[in-house]
Amino acid sequence: MGTFLDRLLFLLLLLSSASNVIGSNICTSRGVTTCNQCLVVHPSCAWCSQEEFGKGGSSLSRCDLKQNLLDNGCSAGALEFPSSTLKIQKDAPLSDKASGTAADVTQIRPQKLHMTLRPGDSKRFPVSVKQVEDYPVDLYYLMDLSYSMKDDLARLRTLGNELAATMGQATSNLRMGFGAFVDKTTSPYMYTYPPEAVKNPCDGISETCQAQFGFKHVLTLTEQVSRFTEEVGKQQVSRNRDAPEGGFDAIMQASVCKDRIGWRPDATHLLVFTTDAKTHIALDGRIAGIVQPNDGLCHLDSNNNYNESTVLDYPSLGLLAEKMSENNIRLVFAVTSYVEPLYKDYSSLIPGTVVGKLSGDSGNVIQLIVKAYEDIRSKVELELRDVPEELNLSFNATCLNGEIIPGVKSCSGLKVGDTVSFNVEVQLRSCPKEKSRTFTIKPLGFKDSLEVTVDFACSCGCEANAEADSPHCNHGNGTYECGVCQCHPGRLGPQCECSVEDYSPSDDVNCIHKQGSPICNGRGNCVCGQCTCHANDFGQVWGKYCECDDYNCPLYKGALCADHGKCNCGFCQCDAGWEGENCNCTTRTDTCMSNIGLLCSGRGACDCGVCQCTQPGAYGATCEKCPTCPDSCTIKQQCVECQHYKRGQYTKDNSCNRICRDEIRPVDAVGFKGKNAVNCTYKDENDCVQHFQYYEDESGNSILEVVKEPVCPEGPDILVVLLAVAGAILLLGLIGLLIWKLLVTIHDRREYAKFEEERAKAKWDTAHNPLYKGATSTFTNVAYRGN
Repeated sequence: MGTFLDRLLFLLLLLSSASNVIGSNICTSRGVTTCNQCLVVHPSCAWCSQEEFGKGGSSLSRCDLKQNLLDNGCSAGALEFPSSTLKIQKDAPLSDKASGTAADVTQIRPQKLHMTLRPGDSKRFPVSVKQVEDYPVDLYYLMDLSYSMKDDLARLRTLGNELAATMGQATSNLRMGFGAFVDKTTSPYMYTYPPEAVKNPCDGISETCQAQFGFKHVLTLTEQVSRFTEEVGKQQVSRNRDAPEGGFDAIMQASVCKDRIGWRPDATHLLVFTTDAKTHIALDGRIAGIVQPNDGLCHLDSNNNYNESTVLDYPSLGLLAEKMSENNIRLVFAVTSYVEPLYKDYSSLIPGTVVGKLSGDSGNVIQLIVKAYEDIRSKVELELRDVPEELNLSFNATCLNGEIIPGVKSCSGLKVGDTVSFNVEVQLRSCPKEKSRTFTIKPLGFKDSLEVTVDFACSCGCEANAEADSPHCNHGNGTYECGVCQCHPGRLGPQCECSVEDYSPSDDVNCIHKQGSPICNGRGNCVCGQCTCHANDFGQVWGKYCECDDYNCPLYKGALCADHGKCNCGFCQCDAGWEGENCNCTTRTDTCMSNIGLLCSGRGACDCGVCQCTQPGAYGATCEKCPTCPDSCTIKQQCVECQHYKRGQYTKDNSCNRICRDEIRPVDAVGFKGKNAVNCTYKDENDCVQHFQYYEDESGNSILEVVKEPVCPEGPDILVVLLAVAGAILLLGLIGLLIWKLLVTIHDRREYAKFEEERAKAKWDTAHNPLYKGATSTFTNVAYRGN
């Protein structure tokens, strides 16, 4: 932030300053008296070495902005203004595939560049890295042959061909080697009594073992797989006294004995370390009286045995990491569950190391090695070598899908053939003693590297013409250099014309900054009308009135400008990658990256490298915990959609590889994986019910087990639908007729009841009709006889 403000100030001054007027700026405010001091003030400052510049009563400063010096009469030839430059010297294109030998394969671009830097200035350049296909692999199997690994050795004898065949799917150029270790051959690590136990440490358990050894190289890396199986078949286990083994001794020798092991310079070096026990570390050798530190050199005798086992202590983790980095070794800890947490701790201290859980008899070692190799190839991480402490380097990574991640020098989740890039900024904080230095940027575990040579533009060309005891300096009272006199002790003034002995109190008025303030602000003496600032153990004091220094700036945890910037007259000028009043705030964001690939899990903002959670209820280092936020099922649902089905929002915006880094495992049905497993169900766009389970395995890997076939509703039966529709229509018709019949019947009954009611109300007359005459005729049947 400080550098940006300084540059902004520089531009404003160029726009606003008149041609013959000197305004106060960062160059003139320091009151420097030499060309070297001027160059250190700021990259925008220039020095005028012209002899007559500033003469004639004017108070022009020789250290000023370049345009100001030119506008005020300084000739271009007398300007000292070295500029920072960058030149790419070798820029071969990246390779696509390794064919035969990898000698001509290029996996980093560019390969060589040269830059010139002024103090405080910086230069940026891109670095591209690509993991090519079919790259050669050297696999060295380093095995613990203590007695507890007896069944593992028996199993390994049968796995040689299968291991080669499986690894052959990743590379057509594979070499395999074998080495073994137990522990140091001295008491108390080995059995020394009875005497027979030295040759057969298993004598007490009625078995035959080979004598204990520290490390022995058995098989040099070879393409002949049968040789690997043959040599492994010849091995016998041994037996040591204490529980930890001497595995770190073996790793060191396998790493540094390049010619004996057969490491090819143009191959991926994979060192597989298998054990079921802890390992001794540096300073453990004192138990046996071994006090000489490990020297990190190869010590194999003519029989390929480690012959300094009883002389050198076990190596430290730092020495191991250094030597493996030097020799591009990628270490795989294949260890049992009992010691897995310990080796995970070791892995965090040794860059580029992978830890895998080994089964009891090493039956899963092939799958473990393949998985570890895939993990190694899925990540690119830059490492730095021989960087001078005066240089400050910052990185921005452009990983998958072109997303820029500030402050990061690694990318993960890659596939073979993917290309990633890093933007590197190199800033010169201060001037070293050397005029030039070279450092290296290389991907961890790669043979390829970028060589960067930096020239430090900390000196002025006019210094070569310095004139000692020059007549320009009052008859030889100083050295004339770059247009000014560097006076001898006891002399002052532009031409060293004033002697300390000529001091007069009347001159003090010229050394008072403000009325009432002390002479030279109490930090210097006024001699010949000008301030001579006192030397100070804390730092440098300067200025016309000794008003500036480089130690009165804000502190952070007791460090000036948090050790991430320079103090300039009370203000911190922060290095690249830092900001804030006291330069304690990093601009890095990788520390805020959650395990799902989102800054602060998408629930907060990254402030000074720390997540400030903004989502209500969110907490944790990366705001990953939030009981009131959408649960893990909701979050992982989109990952199942994009990783398993290649659809969904993450597929549309190309963010699947960045956000979803879980391992997808299709299964027929989800099972019980412990209390930390989460069973999830959701309905997809096809209205199918998808079941999956989310959990972390013992290695900390995030696993998504997805049921292969979702439960989808069955399609309708057309015939059944037609019959149902027809039946429904018929039924509705019958119901309609019945309803109509019922209504008609009800209506008729109501009408009939009304009729009966009316009929009952009628009254009929029954009187005698006077006109009526009864019948008077009588007829007799003559035939009737009374029967």
